[in-house]
Amino acid sequence: MSWEFTVLHWFETLHNPVTDAVMKAVTMLGNAGIFWILLTIALLFIKKYRKCGIAMACSLILSLIFTNILLKNIVLRPRPFWIDPTFNLIVKAPTDFSFPSGHSSASFAAATACFAQKKKPGIVLLILASAIAFSRLYLTVHYPTDVLAGLILGLIYGVVGSLITNCIYKKINTNQK
Repeated sequence: MSWEFTVLHWFETLHNPVTDAVMKAVTMLGNAGIFWILLTIALLFIKKYRKCGIAMACSLILSLIFTNILLKNIVLRPRPFWIDPTFNLIVKAPTDFSFPSGHSSASFAAATACFAQKKKPGIVLLILASAIAFSRLYLTVHYPTDVLAGLILGLIYGVVGSLITNCIYKKINTNQK
């Protein structure tokens, strides 16, 4: 685990008032998945993007169940700042366990699901998901492996959410014929 602390301490050397403010704002978009949930709900009301919204909803549900409810409570990995109190937290300390990163998981789940349905907006959301994941390291609230695992799981949830949605649409179209 020592290399992970080295990486996180390196991130602390990047801190300054401008990037601190930006990273706090970016990470807040992932808090409780609220940005992704609100975006998903909005897309459900736009016919052109409804399928994308359904895929995102499926992926977010998978992320919630498997990452936040199951894995975090099975692995029980302490946060980096619980182990090394020298970290200078600039955000409110999360109280749940560290592995995997819920912010990264939900962000990549929703963004990947959108990308699978609509490429152009999906690319924008994947960039945002990357920024949110990066912010978790910058803010030293997750280990690099937490973020990597959240990213990989999110990609999987996004693909599965999109496949589920495609199956639902295929079944609906078959039944309408």
